[in-house]
Amino acid sequence: MDCSVVIPVYNSAASLPTLLADLGRVLPTVSEHFEVILVNDASRDNSWDIIDESAKQYTWVLGINLMRNYGQHNALLAGIRAAQYPVTITMDDDGQHPPAEIPQLLAKLDEGYDVVYGTSEHRQHRWWRNLSSALARWVVSSTMGVKNLFVTSSFRAFRTRLREAFANYASPYVAIDVLLTWGTTRFGSVVVRHQPRRVGRSNYNFVKLLILALDMTTGFSTWPLRLASLIGFGVTLLGLGLFGFTMIEYLITKENLSVFRFVTAIVAIFSGAQLFALGIIGEYLARMHFRLMARPPYTIRERTERIAEPEVIADV
Repeated sequence: MDCSVVIPVYNSAASLPTLLADLGRVLPTVSEHFEVILVNDASRDNSWDIIDESAKQYTWVLGINLMRNYGQHNALLAGIRAAQYPVTITMDDDGQHPPAEIPQLLAKLDEGYDVVYGTSEHRQHRWWRNLSSALARWVVSSTMGVKNLFVTSSFRAFRTRLREAFANYASPYVAIDVLLTWGTTRFGSVVVRHQPRRVGRSNYNFVKLLILALDMTTGFSTWPLRLASLIGFGVTLLGLGLFGFTMIEYLITKENLSVFRFVTAIVAIFSGAQLFALGIIGEYLARMHFRLMARPPYTIRERTERIAEPEVIADV
């Protein structure tokens, strides 16, 4: 199965030679034709020099050097758009994703899936990193309505044709896992080894992962707006109920009207109505937002060959 391996690179000069050597041993066993695309995301070390030297050493290595640091997912998008083989594999540059596990991803992909994630039962991260990563995966799964996305990982294999679903995507906020859901719902996963980081430490921290989850929530989903509408509607109902209870109690007991409950009910009714109205306005803005993203109305999996030219129907 011919494949393109896309690796975003950031300050990984020390780990790249070993990673490329491992890929050079594994890829010929699974693919007749293959390539490794290294996207340098404005590394502060000499990663680009290593990439440039590797491209001269290995004919199957392609280097892409970005003008500035755009982020992991943006670098991935650049590499995915440069891939030329039917299957694209993405992995990290730190050696935590063993190339020896690539055959498992491809075997699972052959079962009919369009995207396969390589997940690990025991991630080699600290507890807060695992927690924040799980939060980000939950956000993607819940906002996009694809249950299997709860097992997302940056070690993934997918059919390259899926990129047609986001060919026109031009926003600076990129989430590869979300973009893949634009083209398919056939997601699978397989358990793989997750090795300790060879050198250095992760560039992600809790705050960055939290920001990523926020970007995915506000950039690709309308459920926060709908939540505001539901809260507003609920507050309005609560206010109407309290108002009705206060008035009925006053009419039955003929006692002095409770000013506190009366004012609370009025405030709840109007504040809830305002929040509900803002949610409705937000729904219209959300539809404009999705149109600006140029999300495709459909993507074609395959075509049948046309046997003959269609018959031309003459005007009567």
